[in-house]
Amino acid sequence: MPPGESVPLHTHCWPSTLYIVRWSDFVRRDAAGAVVVDSRGKARMAEGSAVWSGPLGPHTLENVGDAELRVISVEMKSRG
Repeated sequence: MPPGESVPLHTHCWPSTLYIVRWSDFVRRDAAGAVVVDSRGKARMAEGSAVWSGPLGPHTLENVGDAELRVISVEMKSRG
């Protein structure tokens, strides 16, 4: 995601492993537009690192940094 771009409202129904390819600060908002996460001023994730994420309800994501944000998400979907 290039700087200044946003991802429309969506969900992640399953837990996932996130692999950080390229880091940039971001803001995640819930369906009502309230800020849920603002990464500015917090520790940056190292490129090449992985982190676990639980399922996420409806949210948008905005790249508020000055670099591309690139994350690979591998969702752990249940069988069936």
